[in-house]
Amino acid sequence: NHLDTILAGLLDRRRSRNQLRSLTTVPPGAADFSSNAYLSLSTHPAVQAAFLARLQHEASTSSPQSLLGSGGSRLLDGNSPYAERLERAVAAFHRASAGLFFNSAMDANVGLFSCVPQPGDAIVYDELIHASVHDGMRLSRVVPAKRIPFAHNLVWNTGSEAKPSSTDSNPGTKSRNLKSLETVLQDLQTGAEGHLFRSGKKNVFIAVEGVYSMDGDIAPLADVVRCIARSLPRGNGYLVVDEAHSAGIFGARGEGLVCALGLENHVWARVLGFGKAMSCAGGIVLCSSDTTRSYLVNYARSLIYTTAMAFPSLAGIEVAYDFLASGRAEPLLAHLRGIIRQTHGLLLAVCARQTPPRHLLRVDAAAPKSPIIPIFTSQPRGLARHCQRSGFMVRPIVAPTVPRGGERVRVCLHAGNTMSEIEGLVAAVEAWVVA
Repeated sequence: NHLDTILAGLLDRRRSRNQLRSLTTVPPGAADFSSNAYLSLSTHPAVQAAFLARLQHEASTSSPQSLLGSGGSRLLDGNSPYAERLERAVAAFHRASAGLFFNSAMDANVGLFSCVPQPGDAIVYDELIHASVHDGMRLSRVVPAKRIPFAHNLVWNTGSEAKPSSTDSNPGTKSRNLKSLETVLQDLQTGAEGHLFRSGKKNVFIAVEGVYSMDGDIAPLADVVRCIARSLPRGNGYLVVDEAHSAGIFGARGEGLVCALGLENHVWARVLGFGKAMSCAGGIVLCSSDTTRSYLVNYARSLIYTTAMAFPSLAGIEVAYDFLASGRAEPLLAHLRGIIRQTHGLLLAVCARQTPPRHLLRVDAAAPKSPIIPIFTSQPRGLARHCQRSGFMVRPIVAPTVPRGGERVRVCLHAGNTMSEIEGLVAAVEAWVVA
């Protein structure tokens, strides 16, 4: 039919650009260097046993909850005292005043950014912010002219900034002509409506990530907080930190980057996803007040109009947090930090031995700050395919997920990875370079 013809043409166009996506499965026995399960909790025997015991205990009670589904939206029949107790416990673990579960971090970002900013407000965001924040902004009442990107991790005006891009940045499109956060906030306070931001009558929401999932670098949160306070002294700057990739691996017992830096009182909201270090499912908005939580319950459409998480999902979250809170994840974190250093060193050694052209293979010299190590290459699919055939699961990352010219194979390290696996992966990378 005509529609299929149109869709097939669009797919062909993406295929011609070598950007066609497809669903794949992980071959049995492949060493995992791809998933976001940084602590390998989903395969940890103690975590698995606790999860199964929790399900069995619930099934054996006199009035068990439904083990298959929640039965409806949280505003109807999908809520439970268990969900609310667990929400409070997770919020307390991260030293937040309140929290609200969503079915995923994507739903949480969409719900938050689509409903909280009011007409006339502005959203300022790091140019590499996650696609879910873009989706939330597009659904919001903030006009495109007031959805403003700033150059990735560039907080202060260095005096050498180029003119900003004339259009709103798309997810994954990294521009080289964006301004610093400081300059963007200053520019907002000039012009016809600048007095509204200077006086504090209109609000500015600033969106960053704790760890950026493609590059593995971390946001300079302390500088961001200082910049907001200095640029918006009326207190109308509200910082939102997406901690999907930093919760569980930073801070005491995995409290996250915000807690590690002691910035809880300077961050208006945090968004966490449980599908990364916690190895389960779901997301939460950590709120700085009960008022924000109540507002989201009333206005966040991605919460209101969807079936709530079922008991097994909640049990998985509870078991993962119990494991973190008990301190039993500390040896896993110590091992993870060690193999991050070792893997980076081995990859640098390959570059030093083989001296490949920079376009063929490059690894940043700076020590990684997270378990994510990008191997930059103009042939990401070829390198990933070679590693997969050698028994190591890595994924190619291409435009538009990352900027054109920034294609890479993304290596994600996990507490469950062994040095033997790491040495095998690095050997596979070197064999590909030599070939």
